[in-house]
Amino acid sequence: MSSTGLLLNAQNDHVVINNGVVEITWTNPGGIIKGIKYKGIDNLLEEKNKDLNGGFWDLNWSEPSSTKTRGKFDTIQGTDLQVIVENEEQIELSFTRMWSPEVQGEQAPLYIDRRFVVFRDVPGFYSYAIFEHTKDMPAFHLNTTRIAFMLNKEKFHYMVITDDRQRFMPSAEDRLPGRGEPLAYPEAVLLVDPIEPEFKGEVDDKYQYSLENKDNQVHGWISFDPPVGFWQITPSNEFRTGGPFKQDLTSHVNPTTLAIFLTSHYAGTELLVKFETGEEWKKVLGPVFTYFNSISDKDMALSLWDDAKRQMNEEVQSWPYNFPTSEEFPNCDQRGVVRGQLLVQDRYLSKENLPGKAASVGLAAPGDAGSWQRENKGYQFWTMTDEDGCFVIKNIRAGSYNLYGVVPGFIGDYKYEVVITLTEGCDIELGEIVYEPPRDGPTLWEIGIPDRSAAEFYIPNPNPKYVNKLYLNQDKFRQYGLWERYAELYPENDLVYTVGVSDYQKDWFFAQVNREIGDKAYQSTTWQIKFKIDNVDQGGSYTLRVALAASNHAELQVWINDPTADPPLLSTGEIGGDNAIARHAIHGIYWLFTVTIPGSLLLGGENTLFLTQAKTANAFQGIMYDYIRLEGPSCQNGNL
Repeated sequence: MSSTGLLLNAQNDHVVINNGVVEITWTNPGGIIKGIKYKGIDNLLEEKNKDLNGGFWDLNWSEPSSTKTRGKFDTIQGTDLQVIVENEEQIELSFTRMWSPEVQGEQAPLYIDRRFVVFRDVPGFYSYAIFEHTKDMPAFHLNTTRIAFMLNKEKFHYMVITDDRQRFMPSAEDRLPGRGEPLAYPEAVLLVDPIEPEFKGEVDDKYQYSLENKDNQVHGWISFDPPVGFWQITPSNEFRTGGPFKQDLTSHVNPTTLAIFLTSHYAGTELLVKFETGEEWKKVLGPVFTYFNSISDKDMALSLWDDAKRQMNEEVQSWPYNFPTSEEFPNCDQRGVVRGQLLVQDRYLSKENLPGKAASVGLAAPGDAGSWQRENKGYQFWTMTDEDGCFVIKNIRAGSYNLYGVVPGFIGDYKYEVVITLTEGCDIELGEIVYEPPRDGPTLWEIGIPDRSAAEFYIPNPNPKYVNKLYLNQDKFRQYGLWERYAELYPENDLVYTVGVSDYQKDWFFAQVNREIGDKAYQSTTWQIKFKIDNVDQGGSYTLRVALAASNHAELQVWINDPTADPPLLSTGEIGGDNAIARHAIHGIYWLFTVTIPGSLLLGGENTLFLTQAKTANAFQGIMYDYIRLEGPSCQNGNL
């Protein structure tokens, strides 16, 4: 459509904005997007689904007594519409929903203000929301909130997540009984009789398309007739929870595109936002940008992805936006900067401090080292250090924070012990800050790479029956059913790893899971690490460091030489609920355990370390190791 300026047409049951490029229709006062007209397509959104259609904000919530990560689904319906801005260049709509005791048990106790911003001649729109829990509201758990778009099923068949993760996708109908065979959980379906034969024998599972927050900036779909792209762009992670490595959904079959703000995916109940009665809380979620593009040549339709990335970079450079009218969203002048240089001190590696290069450094709510993984009510601001460990964190909201850091190649979490208080326009120079990773003695042996991921370990080929063709030559861990391959490789005896002989890339299975011994019956597994010590210091203490990349309702127990000893050297109790094993991830929540081994328990010559995953309720209980290291007694001069 040709440019006709910016027009607003509000009726009793709907409101329409035409900006000269795109026409968007919302319900009034509900705020559900029912139509997006663009480049010859009457509606980019689906209207004929049985349940969910169009575009909408939603949330999932539970009563405070709940121990689950799922509860009541709520497609947020506004009760009042206000036009906040209306001029020749910009329109901002506000769809609000109040809360009162009359709806207790039916609606999440939140005041919700959803905003939509449309500019003249811009092919897309911005959306953000202010969620508020006030002192007169009861306790509850906020499990998830997001924006979801159900795209036109007749037009959008090609999905793009990254440069390497893009493909034609099966249809929603392919997942239905008769065409699809349900697998171990509802999200995973084996396509046995798809409409398009090319998909036969593949597994479709939305979790195969997850991304880490730091990488989850743009994704979406392409229509080839006409060649049109539909993209979700998230220019900042400040309002997401769980830090830069937290993973979440992107786009998936239906076709569906999501902007995720808060979820417990790949983390478990620890990332549920739990409110006490009368607790006061307010947070701005977004803005995010929903972007549309097109091209005249159908043969060039895939180039729409390159344009979407270009637009994403423009949005990132424009952050923080200057257009939101809510006083809850501070502009650039109201924000601060923190800068410094992160160094690493490990005297067993170097006499000099080492630069903390390629480290993730961030500000989050004050807490213990590593608490940012589980923090879920505030804002977080992260960046990466350069080769010298230098960093600049920009556009930080005023408030009090701890500075946290994660350095590749070193275990543990850094925390700057002084709480940093930022005020409007401040620029804080921390200078050199030093991380001393946990270390008691020289490394006797190690398995893996301390990078919070199990990607370096042995990842088997998938069962040929359960293949996603996209991952045949990349990211093998995203294939369905890999947990079942362990029992096939080790049908009776468990994994044994010999230090100095075995290769962790070939001999260390990426996940310690249960062995199936019958129909939904499982057996715990015990792995062994065999190693030699020629000269044992019987009076000294040795230190075992065990870093986990993920844990799902598992219990790790550790013994040295005698697996019948009571108690074991370590018993973690049940830990974790990140479900990373089932959801095709190579990490979830990070854990680090330190085990002291008296020299009197070690033998001169060969020793055996026993690692047991003791819980046996289901196939997905288990752990992924990140890194294991045995340290000898400390050297007098602190060097190897």
